[in-house]
Amino acid sequence: MEGKPNVYAAPSAGRGSPGPLSLSLSLAPEGAGDLLPPACPPLLPRPPLLLVSFFMDFDESGCVPSFSPLLGYPHGSFSIVLREWRFLILTSHAFFLETCSVSYFQLIVPNLFISLCCDYHKIFQAPKSFAYRCAVLLLIALALRTVVLSSFPGFSWLEWKEIYWLPQSSVSDLELPVRQDKFLEVPQIVWGLNNQKIAFARACLTARLLNRTLLMPSLSASLFYKEIDLLEPIAFDKVFQFERFNSLCSGFVRLGRTSDLSNKTKPFELRKGSGRKWTAERDLDQLRQLREDPEVIRIVGKNPFLWHDHWSVEEYARIFECLTLVDEISNEASKVISKIREIGHEARRNSGVPAVGSDLDGLSNKPEPYMAVHMRIEKDWMIHCKKLEQRLNITEICSSKDEIRSRVANIPGLKQPMVVYIAVADSLLEDSSILDGWEDGLLPYEKKKLGMWDTYGKYPYLIKSAIDYEVCLRADVFVGNSFSTFSSLIVLERTQKLLKSGVTQPCGPRVSLASYAYNILGEAGGPQRWMTDMSGFSLQAISYGTNKISCRR
Repeated sequence: MEGKPNVYAAPSAGRGSPGPLSLSLSLAPEGAGDLLPPACPPLLPRPPLLLVSFFMDFDESGCVPSFSPLLGYPHGSFSIVLREWRFLILTSHAFFLETCSVSYFQLIVPNLFISLCCDYHKIFQAPKSFAYRCAVLLLIALALRTVVLSSFPGFSWLEWKEIYWLPQSSVSDLELPVRQDKFLEVPQIVWGLNNQKIAFARACLTARLLNRTLLMPSLSASLFYKEIDLLEPIAFDKVFQFERFNSLCSGFVRLGRTSDLSNKTKPFELRKGSGRKWTAERDLDQLRQLREDPEVIRIVGKNPFLWHDHWSVEEYARIFECLTLVDEISNEASKVISKIREIGHEARRNSGVPAVGSDLDGLSNKPEPYMAVHMRIEKDWMIHCKKLEQRLNITEICSSKDEIRSRVANIPGLKQPMVVYIAVADSLLEDSSILDGWEDGLLPYEKKKLGMWDTYGKYPYLIKSAIDYEVCLRADVFVGNSFSTFSSLIVLERTQKLLKSGVTQPCGPRVSLASYAYNILGEAGGPQRWMTDMSGFSLQAISYGTNKISCRR
């Protein structure tokens, strides 16, 4: 277990009476004692030990420690939402409290560690009510019981009761079920497919920060940037699998339906700030300091894509991994891919070149490889990219058709003939010559030439884009623009797949799922090799683009 903080809290049963007593046990991570703030004495002589911690409410005369964000923690910082609760806080290392400098005690027994990091004088100087004394005696009895029982085989962890998880700013190794009785509602998610995926992930991570279930949001089937009245809402589960999302993201985030609501309380509306004065720090403080605890918190205002970003690339990638297209859309993408591979196999056979992976009889045991090029030359893009180049004072954003074709032809090691599927937003394209001028051995196809126009034509913009995304994602070679959100998310998913498959050098030669950025010049006049920097602290480079891609030397 790595040393990442996992925060738990037992909420108060009310003022003036002791609250519930809960017990948790976890293995102490290696080096845990070295990660305490300087004001706290070291707690662990040597790991591994068992951490046994007790969560107990005290009345106002008891131990009521104050809390603040953890300062100086080597893996980042996090905050605790108080919501008028009285509780103690446990991390997988020890107690991190603002009151670490006050008197504190610990009981260490063989292979066991028990600690309360608060002012124990307040505990024993409080009015000695019968209930109060019983609570303290019960705490000690449970500790001794745990010491005795843990030495016997078959000892099992005690059951979690009334314990809620407040996640930290990095992905946790230990994940508990997300609360299913509290919900977050967000505005309709709009714009292009991948803008919507990012907005959805940001909404999920906001719900995770608040320890709430995200109510299934509406996506937008049509592509409009300003004409909000023309947006066509489409339910999330018409595009992505609802149950599979919850299964894959279990313990990390959770989606809920409106039918899950009890409607016992009126939703609390939280309005997002705007303007230059509404900084990322103010935005995060608004979430951390939220004291209202209704059944539903409804965020009103701007599209979640425009919310401030407080999460790492790895956390976003975790959400994207849980997004699985519904079978209807996935099957349509599979039909397109089968058609592409069929054309490639026929072209290879006609040219006399043996099929990839063929045996002595010329029979292939591997699917025919193909390339997908996200050709970003539509009118909306050309206006945007030229303005962006002027603002950023760089020239590696816009690419002409000729530049794209030339650089793609110079990709080293291409096995020709190879089909090149051109992914383009047809409704925004004002150029009919995208299939012209390609080098011999590269066979360009788009929807119409592929004979799949009717397949695409029966769906709205969002579904067409989802099919194209899947075709590009599964390609043997992908070439896109590093300032395009569509291209960037494809490369993120391909990078994630490579890293999970155990590839140590994703940018090395002869690596499957190779990705390139045609807007950046690479070796031998070809496009630059491209993989996502998974260590990024935010999704800024993917949301808005960059020319600093991690394969660049």
